[in-house]
Amino acid sequence: MAKAILNVVRPEEADTQSGAARVFTAFRDWLLSGELKAGDRLLAERELANVLGVSRPVLREALRSLAMLGLLDIQHGRGAYVRAADASVLGQALTLCLAPEPNILDDVLQARIAIECQAIRLACERVSERDLQALAGMLDTLVDSLDDPKTGGRADYAFHLAIVKASGSSALSKMYEAISPLLMRSHVERRRDTFREPAITSHLVDAHRAVFLSLVQRDPDAAEARLREHFKIGDELRRNNLITNYQNEASRT
Repeated sequence: MAKAILNVVRPEEADTQSGAARVFTAFRDWLLSGELKAGDRLLAERELANVLGVSRPVLREALRSLAMLGLLDIQHGRGAYVRAADASVLGQALTLCLAPEPNILDDVLQARIAIECQAIRLACERVSERDLQALAGMLDTLVDSLDDPKTGGRADYAFHLAIVKASGSSALSKMYEAISPLLMRSHVERRRDTFREPAITSHLVDAHRAVFLSLVQRDPDAAEARLREHFKIGDELRRNNLITNYQNEASRT
């Protein structure tokens, strides 16, 4: 049975929004209010178009867009059903929005710090023995792939993602996964810049081990401090390495 929709779009909203924007706004508001949940079937097309004050062609295009974002499952002859948001699909859209921004990878690092520092505090309270065993295995993979930027970058990302997931926070996990394409690119490029430098790879191993041990000890203050130190020192080492390489290159020309 189709989900009843009680909140009809107000006339003043219809005047100020385009048809497609009206559909997106209403869909968002119905999800936030709890009127729609995953698995619910939307009203029939004619009725929904009337509720929203849009034409049926406009409604169809908007619903197709929501389906492309992974938010709807449109079944021919049966109707449109609400789907649980897929962070990977949403991440592709977010990446397209962020990718053209200048210095986006540096900016993404700031987002990482904000998400991971809160996540690791929560993980110290909520991490399970199974989580810790998985993190230990990821740490081993990270150490074994120091000379391979691509594999090592992916291992590094997997380790940090596992910490965020261990927080038990769905919101933090979805935000982190939504920027995963940019995070992965950042991890790999940072590895390519530094994987031949023993001082940097040594720090990389020590820093991740320190973060892991603070989780084992369930000490949120120490865990956050180790994580922030890892970001700070790693960035300084990478920056100094880039400066040195540039100076060496300049001296040869």
